[in-house]
Amino acid sequence: MSAPKVAGIIPARYDSSRLPGKPLKMIGALSMIERVYKRCMEADLLDFVVVATDDTRIVDAVEAFGGQAVMTKVDHLSGTDRLAEAAEKIDADIIVNIQGDQPFIDPVMISEGVQPLLDDPTLEIATLMYPISREEDIVDPGVVKVVTDLDGNALYFSRSLIPYPRESIEHGVYEHVGLYVYRKDTLLKLADLPPTILERVESLEQLRWLQHGLRIHVRETHCADQAFSGLSVDTMEDLARAADLAKERGL
Repeated sequence: MSAPKVAGIIPARYDSSRLPGKPLKMIGALSMIERVYKRCMEADLLDFVVVATDDTRIVDAVEAFGGQAVMTKVDHLSGTDRLAEAAEKIDADIIVNIQGDQPFIDPVMISEGVQPLLDDPTLEIATLMYPISREEDIVDPGVVKVVTDLDGNALYFSRSLIPYPRESIEHGVYEHVGLYVYRKDTLLKLADLPPTILERVESLEQLRWLQHGLRIHVRETHCADQAFSGLSVDTMEDLARAADLAKERGL
């Protein structure tokens, strides 16, 4: 039996509410989307990479630097819906959902997310987590936390602190890293699942999948520089910070 074909898909909407035209914003000499794309191309376990967008300007920009892009509908309610539409248009068995606003994503993290699905043919979804060390991140609702069972499968994701330290027992607190890996048929199924109450309360789409009974495997990433690799660009201030980092590191 041939090895599964693995595709990285980068959803890239043009009309970001906080930073319109975000994928085409320049970070030094390269656009945001080109930086993300080129980092993904360095991942050992990806066979190819595609940008899924709703705007021809992004398609043109991607094709100009030699990348591959597919057009999707403008009115998707979630990134998963856009990803599923793009997945239907490509030949792949495993789909990696790569955030289009993380210009310095570590290619090793992509392979870390893919490997569990290659190792376990019964596994449908995998993602990553990272130990939290900063006190301000522990209490920040913008930092999503995750707890797992003894086999590394997600028990719950929350914007609140989990587990809550009722007793003084040494334990770790883990941040969920929003990189998802799915089997293609699972991804298409996710797009049809109705929202659930936990998803609506926490505003976390992965809780929909858990409430519908899907198993999400969570692997701890060994990326040593999460502050750099995990930088998300949502505002002009973030964009300036990304440009400074690119210059500092000669990227």
